[in-house]
Amino acid sequence: MKEWIREIPDFPQPGILFRDITPLLANGPAYKSAIDKLAVFARELQADVIVGPEARGYVVGAPLAYATETGFAPVRKKGKLPGNTVRVQYQLEYATDELEIHADAIQPGQRVVVADDLLATGGTMAATIELVQKIGGEVVGAGFFIELTHLNGREKLPLHLPILTLVQY
Repeated sequence: MKEWIREIPDFPQPGILFRDITPLLANGPAYKSAIDKLAVFARELQADVIVGPEARGYVVGAPLAYATETGFAPVRKKGKLPGNTVRVQYQLEYATDELEIHADAIQPGQRVVVADDLLATGGTMAATIELVQKIGGEVVGAGFFIELTHLNGREKLPLHLPILTLVQY
C-alpha cells in the first residue's frame, strides 16, 4: 500500500509531512485491495453497520459497507445533518469542534466498525466512537488505511478495541 501513498512535505503547514491517499484512490486495484482487507476484518467482527467521519471517512466507510453488505452511517460536522441528531464536542490541538450523527442511524445493540483514512491523534475517532455509543451502538472494531504511530492515536481509543491499519508510519 505504501507505494500508493504520496508524501507531501510542508502541507498543510511547514514541518508537516502529509500522507496523501489520492493516488491509492485513483488506482482501482489498489483501492479495491485496501477495501477488501478492511472488509475481511469487518466480517470477522460481524459488523452490522460501518460508520465513517467526514470527509475522507466516507471514501473508506461507504465502499466498506458496500463490500460487507452492511449499512453506512455518516458522521458530520455540526449543522450538516438534517433531522434529529446527537452531538459530541471534542478537543482539537488549539480549539474544539463538534461532530453529529443521526439519532436513528444505528439501532441499539448493532455491531459497528468505525472506519477512516487515517488514525493520527485519535481525537476524531474517539468522538466518533462516543457518538455511536450515545445512540446505543456497540463499537466492535476500527479500520484505517494509515496510522501515524508517533502521534499515539490508539491511546485515545478503547483499550479492548480491535484495530486494523493497513500502513503504519
